[in-house]
Amino acid sequence: MNQELSLWSLVAEASLTVQMVMFILFMASVVSWGMIVQRALLLRRAKKQFGDFEQTFWSGIDLGQLYRDGSARFEANGQIEGVENLFRAGFKEFTRLRQQSGIDSDAIMEGAQRAMRVALSREVEFLERHLPFLATVGSTSPYVGLFGTVWGIMHSFRGLANVHQATLATVAPGISEALVATAMGLFAAIPAVIAYNRYAAQVDNLVANYETFAEEFSSILHRQVHAGRKSA
Repeated sequence: MNQELSLWSLVAEASLTVQMVMFILFMASVVSWGMIVQRALLLRRAKKQFGDFEQTFWSGIDLGQLYRDGSARFEANGQIEGVENLFRAGFKEFTRLRQQSGIDSDAIMEGAQRAMRVALSREVEFLERHLPFLATVGSTSPYVGLFGTVWGIMHSFRGLANVHQATLATVAPGISEALVATAMGLFAAIPAVIAYNRYAAQVDNLVANYETFAEEFSSILHRQVHAGRKSA
């Protein structure tokens, strides 16, 4: 209890500039922790959705029926996330172009692949949202804390100018107040760096899976469009 009170007294008795630095670091830590939890839940949901949809896709279901099921869920929930957006974008464009007369097979495939690339870009942007903030907090928080420490030590030594005899008891409180800013900077930076590295790797892995699915789906559409041309 005494340690907690002494720590609070160090924060309360610090200079205004150091207190502002501590407040900025505290808010950055709170916001980054909120983003860490939110990104963890989102990536976990995205991986589960990818596994479920891939299992359904390769179960032999008719692609038209799969598209209609997704449309029904979209009307019910208002949104569809993940790899299913790639499938819906590619299949919708493929069906639209295939119904038009005078369009060759290469143009149909190019349109479907273009639609999937656009959908993939949107999914990547959605998955990487807030990661730059975590990177910024992780890289700048130690320097912000160091600034507070340097400023606090300068303020402490300026106060010693009016003291005839400087002792450790006189210098220690001011230096302790300044070092709290460095500790808070590290407290904000370390979780942000760990979370950014972990989530960036998970996003890269998930995007690679999306790209693999898009290539496999393109192969299926390629076989369908050429089979349809031969039968025609």
